[in-house]
Amino acid sequence: MVERKERLVSLDVFRGITIAGMILVNNPGSWSHIYGPLRHAQWHGWTPTDLVFPFFLFIVGVAMAYSFGKMFGKGMSKLEIYKKVFKRSVLLFGIGLFMTIFPIVRFDPLQLYDFSSMRIMGVLQRIALCYLFASVIYLEFRKVRQLIYWVAALLGGYWLLMMTVPVPGHGAGVLTKEGNLATYIDQLVMGGHLWQQGWEPEGLLSTIPAIGTVILGLLTGQLLRSSKSPKDKAIYMFIYGNVGLVAGLIIDQWFPINKGLWTSSYVLFTGGFALHFLALSYWLIDLKKYQAWATPFKIYGLNALAVYVLSSLTAKLLYLIPVYTSEGQTTIKGFIYDNLLLSIASPTVASLMFALLYVMFWLLIMWIFYKRKIFIKI
Repeated sequence: MVERKERLVSLDVFRGITIAGMILVNNPGSWSHIYGPLRHAQWHGWTPTDLVFPFFLFIVGVAMAYSFGKMFGKGMSKLEIYKKVFKRSVLLFGIGLFMTIFPIVRFDPLQLYDFSSMRIMGVLQRIALCYLFASVIYLEFRKVRQLIYWVAALLGGYWLLMMTVPVPGHGAGVLTKEGNLATYIDQLVMGGHLWQQGWEPEGLLSTIPAIGTVILGLLTGQLLRSSKSPKDKAIYMFIYGNVGLVAGLIIDQWFPINKGLWTSSYVLFTGGFALHFLALSYWLIDLKKYQAWATPFKIYGLNALAVYVLSSLTAKLLYLIPVYTSEGQTTIKGFIYDNLLLSIASPTVASLMFALLYVMFWLLIMWIFYKRKIFIKI
């Protein structure tokens, strides 16, 4: 956690908007009736939903610049910082694994979780790995030029690997879901411990460019902590955001924007969007002091990890806890969606209503946390 005098309200708000977006897109009333903008792109290309996860990784990088600055300011040795980084990475990865297997007993003591098909990777697992490796890079190479070289090496190296290394049965440069190098490595290393149908959206090889997303955030954090005037910081973020967007669209011609593969064009394109979003938030909230509208998102942002974990675990329970009606057995989620929301709206609108209600429910819970000054961090 950064010093109070350095804390950016806009960063908390940006984090809160992002985590609220995560909850919104992850909890439709029905996966068969998802509101259009809340769908991921089928493969190549992007939708607003495909901005959410890279935004969060970008924010992780920005926050790292502040937290490391505080640790260095306290006179902590590099070894002490490495210990904190490793501890946090392990905790994040462990929480991600726990979320995968929760609940271990499916409300039937005879039906234990099948660990033989347990998914290894996931959202928090990717965050943990990106945070760990980006921290090592930052602690050893803190100069702006060095970090830019690292981004270029990660994105260029990933591009080279994906386009030149042949995959058995498919060849080199194949970017279909089944025939790309990232999928092949995930299947080779993790076997049946993937997300679905032999594919992993948070895979091992595609974590390499995702580290680049975090470093882009680190570079932005360094800009925000620099001696430049607040106005200049906002202008530079807009300019660099344009560079990222244009570069991503150009590279898209040869290495398509693709969230599932976390392509190099995707990193630059979404990084450009993130810079624009943060610049706008920074200008409105920290410079112009238009803050009242942002309070709900600030509340979300101050407890981002807690609300993500708790909302994800609760969502699983809503699918599992039985509810008995005159028409038979259903679940809590089924009862709310089928029996209540579908009675007043079409399937797609009802699905969107459920997602919005779920976001509002967790805003209420986090408001209680906020009022009681409960901020859960690791």
